Amino acid sequence: MKASDLLVQALENEGVEYIFGVPGEENLDFLESLRTSSISLILTRHEQAAGFMAATYGRLTGKTGVCLSTLGPGATNFVTAAAYAQLGAMPMLMITGQKPIKQSKQGQFQIVDIVHMMKPLTKYTKQIVNGNTIPAIVREAFRIAEEERPGAVHIELPEDIAQEDTSCRIFPVHKVRRPTAEVKAIQTAVEMLEQAKRPLIVIGAGANRKRTQNMLKEFVDKTGIPFINTQMGKGVIDERHSLYLGTAALSTQDYIHCAIDQADLILNVGHDVVEKPPFLMDEKNPIQVIHVNFLSAAVDEVYFPQLEVIGDIANSIWQIKEQITPQKWDIQFFLEVKTHLQKHIAEGKDLDHFPLFPQKIVHEVREAIPSDGIICLDNGVYKIWFARNYNAHVPNSVLLDNALASMGAGLPSAIGAKLVNPDKKILAICGDGGFMMNSQELETAVRLKLDLVVLILNDSAYGMIKWKQSAAGFTNYGLDFLNPDFCKYAESYGASGYKIKPEDDLQSVLKQKLNTPGVHLIDVPVDYSENERVLIQELGEKICLLES
Repeated sequence: MKASDLLVQALENEGVEYIFGVPGEENLDFLESLRTSSISLILTRHEQAAGFMAATYGRLTGKTGVCLSTLGPGATNFVTAAAYAQLGAMPMLMITGQKPIKQSKQGQFQIVDIVHMMKPLTKYTKQIVNGNTIPAIVREAFRIAEEERPGAVHIELPEDIAQEDTSCRIFPVHKVRRPTAEVKAIQTAVEMLEQAKRPLIVIGAGANRKRTQNMLKEFVDKTGIPFINTQMGKGVIDERHSLYLGTAALSTQDYIHCAIDQADLILNVGHDVVEKPPFLMDEKNPIQVIHVNFLSAAVDEVYFPQLEVIGDIANSIWQIKEQITPQKWDIQFFLEVKTHLQKHIAEGKDLDHFPLFPQKIVHEVREAIPSDGIICLDNGVYKIWFARNYNAHVPNSVLLDNALASMGAGLPSAIGAKLVNPDKKILAICGDGGFMMNSQELETAVRLKLDLVVLILNDSAYGMIKWKQSAAGFTNYGLDFLNPDFCKYAESYGASGYKIKPEDDLQSVLKQKLNTPGVHLIDVPVDYSENERVLIQELGEKICLLES
């Protein structure tokens, strides 16, 4: 058997459904082996987009997403996607090609040491130097990618190794059960919670698992302790729950941070400081923190919990739930914070203004998307608005990145999400800047005959940085640009395009496009002048009033 055939068999053995990527001549043996396999090749227009799609597949399924590139520039294009998966805890395998390693007639042409390049960006990186080692390398790569904390791994397959004859068996895949937390840690957590006066739950990305969701919901219902979530923890518990206070979307000074400041104990579930911290610890702050996670807390000057409950998160929460006796905790202030925040959010949802204000856009999107629909956010100031104002009803229905926070991931993530969830409504939400970084993947979506809607928030600028520039007191400079006619651009790929006009109802347009087969692009002029008024000046004043 040829080594490339063995590699494909090993991938099939791992349950791989799709390989996203852009092959090159160094991948031709692998490509031929893939041609007759059960795995579907999703040909993309850029390797970075292929990586984003594979990472999203891993994020949604818990199984390793796989992407493919050639050597040199193809492999270097995976760098951002590798960091995206690694920081975001998404299991992903990158397979890259390479020139023959035994004998080459092309010198150093296109040669980059990809294995060493990938070391700081992955959990595991390995060049295959013998075809007989393929089963072991593949099994190890998948095991490492999926074990806690999940992340990116990399395998390099040189051209001459792919052609070798091999005779090896495939290793069977065995499920590994996660260890459970130590008994005394559970007992101490229960004691700390029962002794607290104003406990608060913070839910992070690591809790975005089905079993954890169910256990956390039971825990909140039994104890009556309010909860907030991080941006990547949205939807773990339905955000229509009466004890949901809000999402930590801003860095500081939001209503949520006011609630955190008044808590005397935080049960921090599935969060680590790779995702932007919703609170900071210091020696003068009397707040107690219980860290509940698969892994111990990384040493950090802003995060040093007093207790760590390490093990399977769902099991840990279940054990605490079974042992705890609900107390008469003082949660009145937390509920007042929620009332103020909800009133503040509602103020902008009906604003009659064109171009549209972001809070209006968020409201219209929420009304148009069914509860199990998925929105895939690129990175920009609108991400803050959606994280803060958009209520997620189910886990993994708001896909955003608050770890690497990379632009260009919105559209590829939506394509990956649609392949995983063909029956769900999928909406990519992109700024004009982020969209143009991987806009070529419109062709991929059209070619795959996906039903997908892309919402572009158009302000002809890098809006997030422009907002920060203004907030810092600097003169507007270097952040404005021109855009193509997005509707004609979409149509050139075979998609449909529509530009929102002053007389249009965005919600109606969204519903119509979401229920029409095919790929649709909606160009929405947006006015970000509300950023400073709502998120800085007005908010700061209201926080002071609330605390006083």
